[in-house]
Amino acid sequence: MLLFSKTKLLWMPVLLALIVLGGCKKKSDDPQPDPNTPTVASCEGCHTNYAHLQAVFTPDTAAPPGGCGGGAPVYEPYDRVFMGGEGYLAFKASGHYQIGCTGCHKGTNNTDDKNLAHSGDFISHPSVFADEMCGTCHQAIVENFSTSLHHGTGQKRKVTIRSGLNGPDEFDQLPEHQIEGYNANCAHCHASCGECHVVRPVMGGGGLPNGHAFTKTPDMISVCVTCHVSRGGHAYLGVSPGTKADVHLTKAGFVCVDCHSSTDLHGDGNKVEQRYAYAGLPSCDDCHSGIATNNTYHSMHINDFNCQVCHSQVYNNCGSCHIHGEGARIPAYMDFKIASNPIPEIKPGFEFALVRRTLAAPDNWEVYGVPQYANFDAFPTYNYTTPHNLLRWTDRTQVTDGKACSSNCHIRNEGGTLINKELYLFEDNLLAWEIGATSKITVDGKLPTSWFR
Repeated sequence: MLLFSKTKLLWMPVLLALIVLGGCKKKSDDPQPDPNTPTVASCEGCHTNYAHLQAVFTPDTAAPPGGCGGGAPVYEPYDRVFMGGEGYLAFKASGHYQIGCTGCHKGTNNTDDKNLAHSGDFISHPSVFADEMCGTCHQAIVENFSTSLHHGTGQKRKVTIRSGLNGPDEFDQLPEHQIEGYNANCAHCHASCGECHVVRPVMGGGGLPNGHAFTKTPDMISVCVTCHVSRGGHAYLGVSPGTKADVHLTKAGFVCVDCHSSTDLHGDGNKVEQRYAYAGLPSCDDCHSGIATNNTYHSMHINDFNCQVCHSQVYNNCGSCHIHGEGARIPAYMDFKIASNPIPEIKPGFEFALVRRTLAAPDNWEVYGVPQYANFDAFPTYNYTTPHNLLRWTDRTQVTDGKACSSNCHIRNEGGTLINKELYLFEDNLLAWEIGATSKITVDGKLPTSWFR
């Protein structure tokens, strides 16, 4: 009996320990979260907790924007701001992560109160204020970008000049409601650093597609083509009806940045009137040497027109911009028009070039309180264009046996019918409100008279 009691006493501490560690666990003894995992009482903790975002999200109050490529895809608010997956891990390992959420977005950290977190000086898209938010580390790029066409300077120039002012420097002098209309429509594509390098472009639905990872080289499809869609991406990819993918894609596998350098995309710090005024734009002869003399057709026409006149396919056009709220009044259509070179001072060396119908109309801003442009005729309603849908053999370079190349390009009179006339922009192609602005670049009276006999 004594032996048993002594044995029981010897085992008692062990039994007590087993009870404490095992069967008699208290609620306060539950395993605690990993201290490295942030709680929802923080910016990062909230935005990495999908269930919590679903519980506290605020529904959208405005429809997503539309544009040349149709309506933007719809992502729920909580999907747009969730950080997860490999992209989030890449973000955590980056220098941008070390800045901290409030270092860029401001607001208040370390709170589970959504309204408090997003109060005060909170910024949802910091790169809108690129000088302050991005320029600290990327000063040269930011300074150059402020005058770039991706920033909208070319488009703003046309809006201000047509409005009776002198250019983009006077854009802020436009009526308040017109600026509101520009920001609500045009600025969806002419955007900020983040819409190429962090988030989806607004036209692609917005939000974080890759866990807040910063992408140095934007993806061609999900970024470039999202904005440069029906007038660029669809042409290059051969999506447009009746077309084939550009030879630079099918033969060389080129993506946008293979030809377009960071200077093209970010600007070079010099103000330019429009995109074709950039000094370092890619040129066909950068890769194709000896163009001027490598065949009879080139030798004959090198000073007549740009390369696209022969090597482009039909391309998308539309007109009378959708900021009226009713969609483009000239719906999208595939066409091909040769006109007098609209920008000989910028693109000298040839008389004729391809042109594309623009979105301009005299009453573009009517729904924003400006009934008519004051100086609408300052620019043609057709722009110089270089469609990204090039082929070696097109409807103009490939002819049937026994016929010359000119049979598919020159106008000729066959029994009173003018063959190939549809390739050229004549004044009778213009609507009444386009004539004053555009008749100066039509080909009327500028083609050989022998073509019409």
